[in-house]
Amino acid sequence: MASAVPSPHVFDATEENFQADVLDASFERPILVDLWATWCGPCKTLGPLLEKVVAEFNGALRLAKIDCDKEQALAASFGVRSIPTVVLIREGQLVDAFTGALPESAIREFLARHVQPAEAQEETVEVAPAPIETPEQAIARIQQELAVQPDKAELKLDLAVAQMQVGNADAAEAELDALPANLAGDDRARRLRGQLDFARSLRGAPAEAELRARIERDPGDHAARDLLGVRLLINGETAAGLDQFLHVLQADRGWNEGQAKKRLIAAFNVVDDTDLVGTYRRKMSSLLF
Repeated sequence: MASAVPSPHVFDATEENFQADVLDASFERPILVDLWATWCGPCKTLGPLLEKVVAEFNGALRLAKIDCDKEQALAASFGVRSIPTVVLIREGQLVDAFTGALPESAIREFLARHVQPAEAQEETVEVAPAPIETPEQAIARIQQELAVQPDKAELKLDLAVAQMQVGNADAAEAELDALPANLAGDDRARRLRGQLDFARSLRGAPAEAELRARIERDPGDHAARDLLGVRLLINGETAAGLDQFLHVLQADRGWNEGQAKKRLIAAFNVVDDTDLVGTYRRKMSSLLF
């Protein structure tokens, strides 16, 4: 049902805007999709509760409402058997769902498994800007601050980032693994985790020339193409590296337990080019959905 008061966190999803406003947008923040109909009694009960709870997340997620009568083809793409059906989409994929009019407490419990309110996120991730300094100086400064405030988890994340900047991957990983749960999902922590994964995957890996030679001999050598993508990414040839992962995803999306998709998502977390990331997110989404 339409909101009595317009909300920036709630919108109607249609075939025309689904790709941009739901799939693409879900790479920035989760999208909760409410499949409903005007004749559905439980939908009238559930709809306002969803809008109320979503509003409390202060923009950490949005609610897309699909009128199943008006958008029959779109609703059919979800394989809906009964309504109301509610699904949560993140990074272009359905990650959780429920059917029926749940009580407000159950809705909160459902969302709490995947999303934190924006205010709570801001409280945990905001860190005062550090003065201009070398990574080595940053490590010394942070260690001194930790000696005074050993329980300040944000400093431990700062230290992990600084250790990675000087190439101390093992030390960075140790600090990262010791972070409390509320910081494990921080943007910087996810970016650092991706950097560590890429660095680990190249331990003992062949040189770029050898990887290219293997692909020349066998274009279906996904392992060589995967490692070439990582080398290109680390060497600053971002688009070329992402293209290698996309090639594997298109050829065999299930290869090595979906590694190509995992590589792409990890790369999106470490690449500092919003336009490029947006372009490749859409390319990945078109292959997966």
